[in-house]
Amino acid sequence: MKICSNFAFFILLINQACSNAQIPKEKNVLPGIYQIQLLSEQIQGKNMAVVANYGSIIENTHIVDTLLKMGMSVQTIFSPEHGFTGNFEAGADVSDSDDSNLAVPIVSLYGSKQKPEVEDLTGLDIIIFDLQDVGVRFYTYISTLHYVMQACAENNISLIVLDRPNPNARYVDGPVLDKNFTSFIGMHQVPVVYGMTIGEYAQMINGEGWLGDGLKCDLSVILNQNYSHTTPYNLPVKPSPNLPNMRSVYLYPSLCFFEGTIVSIGRGTDFPFQVFGHPDFSRKEFSFMPESKPGASLNPKLKDQICYGVDLREFPLDSLQMQNNLNLNYLRIMFEDLNQGEDFFTSYFDLLAGTDKFRKDILAGKSFESIQKSWSVELESFKIIRAKYLLYP
Repeated sequence: MKICSNFAFFILLINQACSNAQIPKEKNVLPGIYQIQLLSEQIQGKNMAVVANYGSIIENTHIVDTLLKMGMSVQTIFSPEHGFTGNFEAGADVSDSDDSNLAVPIVSLYGSKQKPEVEDLTGLDIIIFDLQDVGVRFYTYISTLHYVMQACAENNISLIVLDRPNPNARYVDGPVLDKNFTSFIGMHQVPVVYGMTIGEYAQMINGEGWLGDGLKCDLSVILNQNYSHTTPYNLPVKPSPNLPNMRSVYLYPSLCFFEGTIVSIGRGTDFPFQVFGHPDFSRKEFSFMPESKPGASLNPKLKDQICYGVDLREFPLDSLQMQNNLNLNYLRIMFEDLNQGEDFFTSYFDLLAGTDKFRKDILAGKSFESIQKSWSVELESFKIIRAKYLLYP
């Protein structure tokens, strides 16, 4: 397939994922944390821990502050990837700390351990989980959720998930994980985009027996209000350092495959997950240069090299908001233009995809349309499982 001379128009045409449906009018969507006062009787007098980060807020007040003002006994904060403050780049080990302004010790679940240990749980009655997910399998907050649920089940601790809207909940797409490619960026047999809130996902982990050994977590989910899977919701805080705005959040599921290739998705710029490029890309109309950005991308791919590529920052945001499947055309553009064959990919690609079949099908010359269609049988099987745990229309 040749690239059109009017490249911006071509990119607009290939955004085949857009629906013709009208965008629902945004309601006053309230995450589960807004109902935290309803928990007062249930958690009063209990020793608790909170799984949280900088985004675990109600308006401008952090959940830990809220709980302490309610007179609750908060013993520990468990922090996920990127740390409690969100100042650690993707994949960076995060250490325990005591430097929170909240005067509660922080135990990292993305460093020397990914699961709370027995000594971290001693004396706890309840764990409250409040993290903003983005609905993509390789976004690690659902893996942290799994290990927290497992630890709770093993140690007879109740878990309360304060649900939050998933900005990518309106569709389900991508290859379903092959167990042979299980990792921290893919723990469960779900597609890349699974179309569930984190509270719904927690119910699925429990209900499908994914905790292992017959374990079941004593789980409660505090629901979002005025929410459906298609209700637009602008995240009040960026969910992680390299998803700075809603455009990056909507593009993340499709562009993240580039993380397993030689192509940059703009880490080391002010617009990660909103562009993609490579020094050898044939079109020269747009360029960017990844640079070291401590706390976001210390050593980004193609650091200090001029990358030519595609700028998606002018794409209509409402069209991205209505996208109803992965856009593989971004991947196709770079794969065909760079013409590197197997060298286009790194070993990380199969972990992101959750299978080696996607990569092998591309290398075998199968069309990207046929590859996407090949996922349909497994996707329909997953949707049957998913339907059992949905809490919203």
